[in-house]
Amino acid sequence: MQYSMVSQKLPCRLSPQRVYLGEIPFSLNRRSTFMRRYISLLLALMFFISGCASSSGSGTSQSPTKQPPTPRPTATPMPTATPKPPASSIPGLQLPPGFQISVYARHLNTPRFMTIGPNGVLLVANRGSNAVVALMPASSPTQAAKSLTLVSGLQDPTSLDMHGGYLYIGEGSSIARVQLGTDLQPRPIERIITGLPDGGQHATRTVLIGPDNHIYVSIGSDCNVCQESNPYRAAVWVYNLDGSHGRLYAKGLRNAVGMQVNPWNKQIWVTNNGRDLMGDNTPPETVYTLTDQGDYGWPRCHAGNIPDPQFGQSADACQGVQKPLVTMQAHSAPLGLAFYPPNATQFPEQYQNSLYIAFHGSWNRSVPTGYKVVRVPLKDGKVAGPAEDFATGWLQGNGSVTGKPAGVIVAPDGSLFVSDDTHNVIYHIWYRG
Repeated sequence: MQYSMVSQKLPCRLSPQRVYLGEIPFSLNRRSTFMRRYISLLLALMFFISGCASSSGSGTSQSPTKQPPTPRPTATPMPTATPKPPASSIPGLQLPPGFQISVYARHLNTPRFMTIGPNGVLLVANRGSNAVVALMPASSPTQAAKSLTLVSGLQDPTSLDMHGGYLYIGEGSSIARVQLGTDLQPRPIERIITGLPDGGQHATRTVLIGPDNHIYVSIGSDCNVCQESNPYRAAVWVYNLDGSHGRLYAKGLRNAVGMQVNPWNKQIWVTNNGRDLMGDNTPPETVYTLTDQGDYGWPRCHAGNIPDPQFGQSADACQGVQKPLVTMQAHSAPLGLAFYPPNATQFPEQYQNSLYIAFHGSWNRSVPTGYKVVRVPLKDGKVAGPAEDFATGWLQGNGSVTGKPAGVIVAPDGSLFVSDDTHNVIYHIWYRG
């Protein structure tokens, strides 16, 4: 074996025959006198000790030299392991600090709007399976214990409202209701309003029981922008609770998908989807208060003050048109909305007194927008500021989409449920602190 004098230590050992200093042998004469042997051994031992001491150096000198102090190794922190997100979080989604989000239910079929049924059970319009599904709560907020199909055989159900022991269901061309008690055993389906226009560019039918115990039904336009011949289109109609005596309540609403009662002033608020093909930022999406015989402008006027380039050429195109309470980014497609109840406290104070809106997302904007849940701050039931992001992240930086919020509702405990009709899930949002 070859040894480098620089990089290898020389072996240093004693044997009965020889003493090794590095690789240099010294013979000991067995026939010498005792004293001579003793002196030789003593000298050899001295050289041995000296050689062993020097062998820890560079190997270039046998005499010990003062070595520079060995520098202390610099401590390099080990990479910190990224903690696994809690079971209640979803990678990529962002919420304000302290909030958590989970997939509460999977494997639904185009879930749209929701309502709270008997015993606080979440009911979902499962549009793709023409059914209403009940999601039974579990001890953990992260997911439902199980799902049950309560009502089947429906016709394109997209909206629900529970009132007076009845579940009201918005179908494609009718409003149905089912008596539903605490046993969650539905009675036979009654279709109390029929003959509504079916299909069209906007095919959903939103049903709401108003504070006056009347049924309100919203039906979108049959087109992007046109002169409708059917008075049911682009309008809200009102009926008695048994479905009788229907009449036009409000017109000029291109597609008022979301409808809810403001718990402070008992007004009905709606989201409205503005027209397409007027650019990336025009007209804005809107929230309105419904007023009896109110005219909201479509197709001649948008968002209260924007004349339509085709149908709003007259000077008075926007005269007498209702003004929006809120304007929001064009093409965001606001669908469901939910007021945070005045007596609910699960969310921290900053996020109470709020209106939450699901943005389904754009389809024809050069830069995609929407795909999130926004919050409109309120004060005593009145708008106190512009819409701001609340739950985001379904729209990726590269333009891909991982979810499309459709419905939103506040749970009995003050947390929030959001439906996603593209990825067929229900999300649960709550504050953990």
